[in-house]
Amino acid sequence: MNLTHLRDLPVRELIPGLRGRMVHSAHMTIAHWEFAADTPLPMHQHPHEQIINVITGNFELTVDGEIARLGPGDVVVVPGGVPHGGKALTVSYVIDVFHPVREDYR
Repeated sequence: MNLTHLRDLPVRELIPGLRGRMVHSAHMTIAHWEFAADTPLPMHQHPHEQIINVITGNFELTVDGEIARLGPGDVVVVPGGVPHGGKALTVSYVIDVFHPVREDYR
């Protein structure tokens, strides 16, 4: 068993207002994100499948030109290669699951 506490993982700030801790397995990356209110997430795309899980807060997400307002309990699946981005409308906690592993997040 490989037991780690989330608080013991290094924090990465990818852009101002977006801090995350990453958990990697052989085939997946799970990112625990903390967004400051009003933090934009620029449009981007990557080959990884992504499942977005909003735990707390409100987030405006754009996926392939479609805009949705997300809140706690909302889940979105983003296929690999699809443009997406958004903005944290409030302080938000989001868990993203990526497949395959995000080597750029190691």
